[in-house]
Amino acid sequence: MFITVKLRTFLFCAVAAFLLFGITLRLCRNDAKPAMGAAEQGKAVYVLDAGHGGEDGGAVSANGTKESAINLSITQKLDALLHFLGRETVLTRTEDVSVYSKGAETLRQKKVSDLKNRVALVNGTPNAVLVSIHQNSLPSSPRVHGAQVFFGITELSAALARSVQSALNESVNIDGEKADKPIENTIYLMKNVTCPAILVECGFLSNEDETMRLLQPEHQKRIAFAIAAGLLNTEDET
Repeated sequence: MFITVKLRTFLFCAVAAFLLFGITLRLCRNDAKPAMGAAEQGKAVYVLDAGHGGEDGGAVSANGTKESAINLSITQKLDALLHFLGRETVLTRTEDVSVYSKGAETLRQKKVSDLKNRVALVNGTPNAVLVSIHQNSLPSSPRVHGAQVFFGITELSAALARSVQSALNESVNIDGEKADKPIENTIYLMKNVTCPAILVECGFLSNEDETMRLLQPEHQKRIAFAIAAGLLNTEDET
């Protein structure tokens, strides 16, 4: 398994930091923006993308739980943790909305506009590293569960996915590892950004037990810690 001493050390320290994380969430800004100093120095600026939002709820569980709200909650926890660790971030959304432009009227137009705006934000951010947060669903196999990372075609994306997947396997997928995979070329956001990019499917809403875990703040924090550990493990490369 691809997991370094640096990654193990971070995960160990994360357990201690876990008790302070609630305070961190209250202190960190909701409208995180990158500092110019970080961009000028060539440091990574993490663009945290909570998938879907607003009229587009994404995947929906059997009990009506929408993906979009869980995506946002995990993203905000990841944002707070990265700020706690001194990293710079940009969020594609900070509330349950779709980020489409004025003039989009139909749901399809809003989805297209939303995706184009996310791509523009990512590509317009110097030294960006995209982390898109989603939830999976496979109703035909309701027992399938676990967090999995997919990577885009840009340089360093595969290494980033491998590191984050290893951290998730170590701390979240404790009853069964998953492997990172290249993402399908039909995913508009991932195929149009120009920076290192990963998409994290944090769990399966088609699995009733996992849906309940994904709704728990403590499990969401565990996912955020693992993603952060994987990101920091590759900072020398990005």
